[in-house]
Amino acid sequence: MTTPVETVRDPLNKVKWLLAMVLLASATVLSRYLPELSSIMRLLMMLGLGAVALALVFTTSQGRSFIDLLRQAQVEVRKVVWPTRSETTQTTLIVLVVVLIMSLLLWGMDSLFGLAISAVIG
Repeated sequence: MTTPVETVRDPLNKVKWLLAMVLLASATVLSRYLPELSSIMRLLMMLGLGAVALALVFTTSQGRSFIDLLRQAQVEVRKVVWPTRSETTQTTLIVLVVVLIMSLLLWGMDSLFGLAISAVIG
């Protein structure tokens, strides 16, 4: 059973997204068309405009929802029971043994099929 998604119609939201895209595009264009600036200045300019655009995006409803999702994920990660070192080692060894057995089995089947086909072909 799914819950209905609430749609927010906020015109300011669209303006914020548009402004963020303009900031990112202008960072790219300014970096490209101002070669006389040093590389460090262009990098700082791009990082600054990118940071402003990111901050603007986080003020939109989608940005706030994303931040809320990150907070909820952080709470869920705290609930995870991580395996001990010995459990991890045992599981890794089991996986390696199974991979080795399967690779030997597949190599043997491949060899048998190869011999059978060469016997048929001649």
